[in-house]
Amino acid sequence: MDTKACTNNKPALEVVIEDATTMSNNNDLIKKVGIYDNFISTVLTNFHAGYFRISLALCGQVLLWKTLVQYTKDNHDPHWHPVLLILPSTASTLLWSMALVVLITLSILYALRCLHHYDKVKEEFLHHVGVNYLFAPMMSYLLLLQTSPILVVPDGSIYQQITWWMVVIPIILLDIKLYGQWFIKGKRVLAKVANPACQLSVIANLIAAKEAVYMGWSEVALCFFALSMAHYLVLFVTLYQRHPGSNGFSPKLRPVFFLFIATPSMASLAWSSISGSFDAVSKMLFFLSMFLFMSLVCRPTLFKKSLRKFSVAWWSFSFPLTTLALASVKYAQEVKAGAAQTLALALSVTSMMVSLALMVFTTIKINTLCLTTHPNRTPKSFAM
Repeated sequence: MDTKACTNNKPALEVVIEDATTMSNNNDLIKKVGIYDNFISTVLTNFHAGYFRISLALCGQVLLWKTLVQYTKDNHDPHWHPVLLILPSTASTLLWSMALVVLITLSILYALRCLHHYDKVKEEFLHHVGVNYLFAPMMSYLLLLQTSPILVVPDGSIYQQITWWMVVIPIILLDIKLYGQWFIKGKRVLAKVANPACQLSVIANLIAAKEAVYMGWSEVALCFFALSMAHYLVLFVTLYQRHPGSNGFSPKLRPVFFLFIATPSMASLAWSSISGSFDAVSKMLFFLSMFLFMSLVCRPTLFKKSLRKFSVAWWSFSFPLTTLALASVKYAQEVKAGAAQTLALALSVTSMMVSLALMVFTTIKINTLCLTTHPNRTPKSFAM
């Protein structure tokens, strides 16, 4: 540096030469920050509780596979045994592990969404469609708890009971929020916010009742069953009197109409667990679910717009079909008729094929589901 320039108070030119390693580290840091910001702005912005349809469908498949394997071992039914022998013996355990990984991954993503996009989570909680999918993660955990291998969660252990309460308490709080709002504000509010997705709250209580029987709590199970069926009657009558797809219910969400099948099917399974047999009440609920299933299948044009472009709403087909297949297996086990066994086998295979097809489509379209930005996303599209 020139001393004369310093004495004359003239600006001096200082040249700084950085090490190449330092510049490389700075570039890597900028790149990592850019990737994280892109993750926050795209994946977490697009993510919502409706994605828990995926884990719910996979957990339902775990229960179906476990039920089929157990039914075959107990009865040595010739209609089932050759089919299930094709499947590997560890298939249900592998499927349970995959469902657990998917559920944990979705839970972590939603926790990050709550951290970085709390305003969007709040809007989803206040939305008449989106709030119902907050039941889906708890429903998934209950199904996994029921189908967990003995080495993971021993039956009747204190860990199982604590886990049940940890999952059920959020369901109770959401019940108070939804059902209390209907009760206090009257039928006008219910007629305004009622939509097919509201049945998820009823199904969550039915799954909790079925799980309570599994742990030996018959009184608790009966309490949850009574609560769910009382609100199901009110909700079913309200929805029956309304025009399908009204109140801003997007045509892309019409696969959610299959929840009309899931509710009576799960009620049939829950009452069968409470009563100890697939009695007349369970059979009537199963027949109702079959009637609703045929009503939807005979109207394929209802789902024409929703099937034009793949979306996470397609996963709404899987879980209701799985619950219907489970109810049909219980019915076939009770009546022991060839027609009932054929029906149960057909529904079970259909449920498995639909779930497999959805997994393939989701894998292919993963970039569209998670990485495509939606700058014009509104609260009405949360459950899409």
